[in-house]
Amino acid sequence: MTAELTPAVGERPVGREAELSSLARTVDAFRDGRGSVVEIASEPGMGKTRLATALAALAAQRGVPVVRAHAVRGDSTPFQVLRDAWEARQAHPGAGGAKGKPFDEVRDRPGEWAAGCVLVLDDVHWCDPESAAVLVRLVRSVAPGPFLLALAHRPGQTAPEVLEALEDGVRAGAVTRIEPGPLDPEAVTALLARWGTPVSRESGAPAGLQDYAARLCAAAEGNPRYLRLLAAADWQPAHWPDRPGADTAGLLREAKPLIAELDALTPKAAATASAAAVLGSPFRPQDVARISGLGLDSTLDALAELERTELVRSADWKGGLAFRHPVVGHVAHERAGVSFRLRAHRRALELITGRGGRARERARHAEHLLGADAALAARVLAEGAAEIAARDPQTAAHWLRSALESLPDGADEAEGADGEMGSLSRTDLELACCRALIASGRLQEARTRSHELLAHGRAVAGERRWLQAHAVCANAERQLGRYAEAAAITGAALGLLPRPLPDPLPAEAVELIIEYGLVHVLSGAHDQARDLLREAARTPSDADGVDRTVLRVLNALCATHAGDLNEAADEVTRCARLVDALPDPLAGRTPETLALLGSAELYLERFEDAVRHLGRGLAPADSGPQRPILLHRLLGLAMAEQWTGRLEASERHARKVESLARALGVRPAVTLAQAIRATALVWARGRECADEAVALVQEAAGATPAGHGWWSASATGLLAQARMLSRDAAGCRRTLLEGGAAKRLPQVRPFSRPFLLSLLATATLDGGDGEEAHRLVRAAEAEADRLGLPVQKAYVRCARAQLHMSDGEHDAAAKLFELAAETFRAADMPVQYAWTLATGARSLHEAHGPAAALAHLDAAEAVARVHGALLVEERVAAARAELSGDALGAHPLGLLSDREREIAELAATTLRTREIAERLFLSPRTVETHLSRIYRKLGVPSRLALSDLMRRSA
Repeated sequence: MTAELTPAVGERPVGREAELSSLARTVDAFRDGRGSVVEIASEPGMGKTRLATALAALAAQRGVPVVRAHAVRGDSTPFQVLRDAWEARQAHPGAGGAKGKPFDEVRDRPGEWAAGCVLVLDDVHWCDPESAAVLVRLVRSVAPGPFLLALAHRPGQTAPEVLEALEDGVRAGAVTRIEPGPLDPEAVTALLARWGTPVSRESGAPAGLQDYAARLCAAAEGNPRYLRLLAAADWQPAHWPDRPGADTAGLLREAKPLIAELDALTPKAAATASAAAVLGSPFRPQDVARISGLGLDSTLDALAELERTELVRSADWKGGLAFRHPVVGHVAHERAGVSFRLRAHRRALELITGRGGRARERARHAEHLLGADAALAARVLAEGAAEIAARDPQTAAHWLRSALESLPDGADEAEGADGEMGSLSRTDLELACCRALIASGRLQEARTRSHELLAHGRAVAGERRWLQAHAVCANAERQLGRYAEAAAITGAALGLLPRPLPDPLPAEAVELIIEYGLVHVLSGAHDQARDLLREAARTPSDADGVDRTVLRVLNALCATHAGDLNEAADEVTRCARLVDALPDPLAGRTPETLALLGSAELYLERFEDAVRHLGRGLAPADSGPQRPILLHRLLGLAMAEQWTGRLEASERHARKVESLARALGVRPAVTLAQAIRATALVWARGRECADEAVALVQEAAGATPAGHGWWSASATGLLAQARMLSRDAAGCRRTLLEGGAAKRLPQVRPFSRPFLLSLLATATLDGGDGEEAHRLVRAAEAEADRLGLPVQKAYVRCARAQLHMSDGEHDAAAKLFELAAETFRAADMPVQYAWTLATGARSLHEAHGPAAALAHLDAAEAVARVHGALLVEERVAAARAELSGDALGAHPLGLLSDREREIAELAATTLRTREIAERLFLSPRTVETHLSRIYRKLGVPSRLALSDLMRRSA
């Protein structure tokens, strides 16, 4: 039993503002002459003692005397907690009626000898029965004078009569109950900052301290003591709950109060706790009995003791038990002696093996036997790693490294060229370890290990493993962004394969060809890999179903990029069925599969399938180990979401891609993400966001690398569309043509050329060059007919309809607009569908009357509101005003400056931009800038609409 007269003020408890306010009110009431009882109750580790200390500090700051004592487990001396408090009170100046009286005379009247003080009693659940009886009487009859009693305890271990008295007091309003609950992530972040906890790379917290704190908060269940223990252990999310962290010594240093609880147990209970810790939570009593050797009856008695002390509790698992928190089990495990742990883990391994347990369960025990039976432990660890590699690659890598470190140097060489040691091969372990390291994001270590493996030479590895080593090494290089090195490594190994490829194709050859294909596809060099991928996909192989599926997906994507859509469409359909049949762990074994399949579906206009596959299994945790392939998935997802009307999600994913691409240093991906975001902004926020979108377009366009690659060319198309939607037709045309020869598009893939030609034709028509616009539309029609993709044909129909509308052929224009709109609707492109309806309203009005046009506008507006497309709503409003003959409510030229009015009148005569510039002695760029302002002021989307408005206004 200990007592304190003056508490250490310490630091203010984090995340306990409500509790501190309640304590402050009780102290203020005490100073006003009102006595009360404060109960601080919670489970172990929640901060009862810190709050008791805070109460004492609040009282001391207000000049109120404080007497504090706390119980110690196992001390049953009668009245001991009260004696300690009384002695502390005697030492304080102004002891009042208690001064000079022996304790035995006043022991049952604390209200007298502690009058005028704040009496804080901690760990009341451990106090002796006699003290408990006095506390019950005191709670039930507390004096109204200046006496404040604070009791901190664990309800699960407190005497029933004390609990009953406190409960009655709460109901009567005489007891203030404070029950600190779990901390939230914000409070945990503040605590980690206060403690100066470093966030290591292994912590798996790419977003920094806040992300790490949120995960740590969940692992510790918001319990401050467990937070401190895990932080001291250098907690790492990937290894939890199997391991508390990398710093066992730090864990034990911080766990002294918990170790004291374990040391206070009876010998049998302590042995039972150690055995249970070896088994891990949850555990069954009969298994604990076998590990400890105590027998079932003694084990049950010991477990009852552990339950009373709240070290273990019932688990919702086949009648089993568990430690009150996993970190308690880890401390109990480390506290057990080394010899006990070795024997216990061997018994546990035998127990699990005997009942046919899974390899992962056996590996957890084998890890502790590396120093006693390395051969057995290494074999079991390798089996466990193979079982969990797809789901938990970090643990798999840890186990494989441990197994390799336990094997003697040169073990493979000693056993022959194949390196076989029974069923175990060091080379196989190295390859498996490299794969697990790659999957867990430790790319540099995987690269180093795989290069060392290649350095050993083909004679040591053997033909099969030699090909595997090249594939693994190329995988590491590729994910590090070193595409040239990866291509060189795979190319060198492919020289070992006969051509034509052998039938059946060995599994290791399939792995190598897959890596060769991935390197070229992800770097945009699809054409270089297509012949080999097509041959491999058509050759029977010994590879498993997942690798065969990846090979076919690669082949399908290359066919899509080459424009062979008939072949690609059938193959993508088959691949989708194969991937959909795979469970998540297998589908995610090669994460590129979902990215590539989703991309192929996107280009084949199967947007819903693309969203489904690109988003499958996408979680925040993916942002670490698989960041490069995550970039591809998010880019495809952002584009698919935009086309299918999910504008907010598209912008959100585009922002995430932009951040990720900057971190990885992939400049073309940054540009493409900005282009996606620019178009999403214009669609979603309308004219008010046009300037922001144009600025984003200009930034992205200015940073686009020379010699358009695949991503850069895709970005060019979106940037041009964003300019066109922002009523900058001249800027749209410049974006499409700059960086290439005159009147030529950048080197885009066949599946997107009709759209870009149509966009260029519309911008050219708006610039007054009808002849060139007709030529571009004819080229787009030829491309679209060859491809046979409905959405590409719909874009071309819209461009052709614009030509008809400019020539006054409204019947033909209205028909094409309707066909295009229906295609967009069927393809699940609601925003483009609504835009097309609004764009064609003028021709529909001329051809079929106002009722038909207004019906289309109503439908467009309804769709736009559902999908948050403000730009479409603005276009609908402008079209309604235009059709009603009151587009501006006044003469339109009244909104323009003199120069703008002059340019608008010339533009309405179908003069080209350069011709207007020459007539007014201006530069073409200046004329384009004026035209953009005119469009915005008058609410018209193009030069064609401007001419129509000027004619009607005149």
